[in-house]
Amino acid sequence: MKRLFLLGSVIWLLCVSAFAAPDIKCTGTLVDEEGEPMVGATVSVPGTSRAAAANIDGIFTINVPEGKNIKITYIGYKTLELPARSDMGTITMELAMKHLDDVVVTQSVGKTRETPVAMSTVGADAIDFKLGGQELMEVLKTTPGIYTIRQGGGFGDAETRMRGFKSANVAMMVNGIPINDMEWGGVYQSNWAGLSDVASNIQTQRGLGATIVSTPSIGGTINITTRTIDVERGGSVWYGMGNDGMNNYGVKVSTGLMKNGWAVTFLGSHKWGDGYVQGTQYNAYNYFFNVSKRLTSSHQLSLTAFGAPQQHYQRSSYDGLSVLGWQAVKNYMDGESMYRYNPTYGFDNQGRQRTSNYNVYHKPQISLGHIWQIDHTQSLSTSLYMSYAQGYGLKGYGRNGYSSDWYGSSNGVLNTKFRCPDGTFDYGAIQDMNAASATGSNMVMARQNNNHEWYGLVSSYKKRIDLRNGDRLNLIGGLDLRYYIGHHKNKISDLYDGAYYLDDSNRGNVRAANNALAANPDWKYQKLGVGDVIARNYNGYTAQEGAYAQAEYTTLSGKLNLVLSGALNNNTYWRRDFFYYDKEHEKSKTMNFIGGTVKGGVNYNIDRHNNVFFNTGYISRAPFFSGGVFLNSNYSNVTNPNAVNEKVYSFEAGYGLQTRKVAFTFNAYLTRWMDRTMARSGEIESGPHAGDRYYMNMEGVDARHMGLEFNVKYIPVKWMELDGMFSLGDWQWDSNATGYFYNQNGEPLKNLQGDVAAGILADDHLRTTLLQKGMKVGGSAQTTAAVGVVFKPFDGFRIGADWTAAARNYSDINITTSSLQNNGELAAGDPWRIPWGNQFDLSCSYRFKIGGVNATLYGNVHNLFDYNYITQAYTPVASDGTWENAYQTFYSFGRTFSVRMRVNF
Repeated sequence: MKRLFLLGSVIWLLCVSAFAAPDIKCTGTLVDEEGEPMVGATVSVPGTSRAAAANIDGIFTINVPEGKNIKITYIGYKTLELPARSDMGTITMELAMKHLDDVVVTQSVGKTRETPVAMSTVGADAIDFKLGGQELMEVLKTTPGIYTIRQGGGFGDAETRMRGFKSANVAMMVNGIPINDMEWGGVYQSNWAGLSDVASNIQTQRGLGATIVSTPSIGGTINITTRTIDVERGGSVWYGMGNDGMNNYGVKVSTGLMKNGWAVTFLGSHKWGDGYVQGTQYNAYNYFFNVSKRLTSSHQLSLTAFGAPQQHYQRSSYDGLSVLGWQAVKNYMDGESMYRYNPTYGFDNQGRQRTSNYNVYHKPQISLGHIWQIDHTQSLSTSLYMSYAQGYGLKGYGRNGYSSDWYGSSNGVLNTKFRCPDGTFDYGAIQDMNAASATGSNMVMARQNNNHEWYGLVSSYKKRIDLRNGDRLNLIGGLDLRYYIGHHKNKISDLYDGAYYLDDSNRGNVRAANNALAANPDWKYQKLGVGDVIARNYNGYTAQEGAYAQAEYTTLSGKLNLVLSGALNNNTYWRRDFFYYDKEHEKSKTMNFIGGTVKGGVNYNIDRHNNVFFNTGYISRAPFFSGGVFLNSNYSNVTNPNAVNEKVYSFEAGYGLQTRKVAFTFNAYLTRWMDRTMARSGEIESGPHAGDRYYMNMEGVDARHMGLEFNVKYIPVKWMELDGMFSLGDWQWDSNATGYFYNQNGEPLKNLQGDVAAGILADDHLRTTLLQKGMKVGGSAQTTAAVGVVFKPFDGFRIGADWTAAARNYSDINITTSSLQNNGELAAGDPWRIPWGNQFDLSCSYRFKIGGVNATLYGNVHNLFDYNYITQAYTPVASDGTWENAYQTFYSFGRTFSVRMRVNF
């Protein structure tokens, strides 16, 4: 009987086993939020003894009975429990102690193998390692499609261009909040010079990008993310020094996230020096403050304030000489590089340094952010921000044609009218001339005050919808509201020893039809002194209301990611002029433009290493306040009657390869930019208006930007990293353009060179046509390349080198009135193809213990071989494309160096 029972039991077990479902062989890849493999993470089957560990690539394999879940654990990370499948795909683990998700910030940050755009990220460690004495944006020069120039060469005067688009068409953000100027679109880097000390990363998204804002960029997006509640407890102090008297010290402290839910971070620093270019001393401070409070598990508040008050001497972007002109000033530099020469650097009769190029500015930004994690599927984050900026630059004015004498050069030729034998600008001669004048100062200096108030709100709601088949749908919608007032007023700051100043060049040309003061000769010839308003006194207003939405569909396996987004914005512009107009007419016409965006993309992960992506989109963007809506926003309420939205079509496709040792990306793009408004200005060379400035508003301007970009990172062994980049662009003007001429008061010009107008009179208005179709777009290198290597021979020490090159860089064209033909055409000649340039940079760091705390010593040498190459130039519109015609040329900096020591505690 016992035997029969045992036999039956065995038979029953065999039957159950025969009919039981087989185990599922589960395979997947575990990564952290940065995409790094979670080596050693434990994968187990609850209720059984089965367990496995992720290997060096984060890959795990485990047999799981059908219907069971797998449990994934790793110290410091949230435990996951998921239904078992044969292909688990890539699983991202989250930190157990993490700040709440800020949608405003994260919606501006792309993810590798998920976001269908061409992007690159530079982390805080790389910024510390490579920055040295460079401008912050120069750390991006090994990124495809990026070209940064120092322009005149003063502190913070660099400009970053992307895919051939200038800074006004490259969106720059800090923590997802836009910082491009609301009137002309550009960014003054000196206002943000201290961000390198608090940045956790800088991400560039080229082309349309994935950033959700109501007014996207055309060339791309640069987003700087700073640290807040995720900063670890501790701090650091540092001191650095470098070439030309550069000094820099600072302190950063953070409490980290405390038990009571508070986190506080503070940074303060000071940087000063003589400047690489002659007479470009600078003195800059930087502060950053963040206080965050986790109110509950669902609510978090964060207050951030930062700014960089600074003052620096400059070399004007108009003071670039011709190629031969730079050779001519060689003797002035007493053995130093001639490319350091500053044509407006000089002294007065009392031996004081004087200048017509000086900038003082402070643009603090304060933001208050609230994050509400409504539940595990939805959240709302809102940032209120404001900026209240104050500062000025200098501008020289003069009577009877003397205004142009303030420039150190004219069309590349050195101005010798006020030039000392040693090459410095002779400010003393101006003093002598003014003091001897019986009609007051012939030349005076004024402060161009450019203050502004900027208020904004960015609010985003995010909802995750888990579909029945395991796929996921993320929905984001939000508001982008902005209100801006720019206060612009010029005041005389120096009479240069004259008794007074008669502003007959401006007050004599006021619009009599709308200004009762114009009929009053006492006002027209009023004797002005220091503090009196001159040339301009107006407020510019911009109001923007925008809304945006995005839907992102991701399959359960993570192989397919589809994104569709759109935005709509309303832009309103108006102007109040307190100088040229009386009370009745001081407010301009209000101009309103509605714009929008629609874009979509798809990323497909072929396998765990290979992916492809595609995106396309259309933008209708309102013209800028300056140059687009107001023909001469400095001096007139006259609006552009033909102002229309700019249109942009874009298409891009790319491929990526990601393994433990190799990361490779390749992409191709095509951008069509239509109905662009472009402003040109210059000096009328002959005729009844000779010596006056003209302004020409170019309409119907189309451009085509297309190219290929390649980026690779290779880690053959753990102690060596190799990087490479190559980008090839083909950027050209795709249409001719029509231009209308105005004087500096915004009045239409009918005649430039005498009784016969060199142009076509259209509606009593001088018009010309610029024949530029097929010309190369100037100002940026259309071919760039970089090769880098980093060695880590022993623990704590690393040394690296980067070689960067720029080629196929074409000059910008400059329109001159003498080039006008009687048929109203300007036949644009070929731009000058600037010789290619390259430089070699060295970086090293050593981490060690000192007094029981960690310390790091950094050293950087940029342009090791002291090779100067031309970075930008202009040629006349009718140039034959040769170097003899090039002027306003600027060269790269030669060899510079810096050392810095940081102590962490």
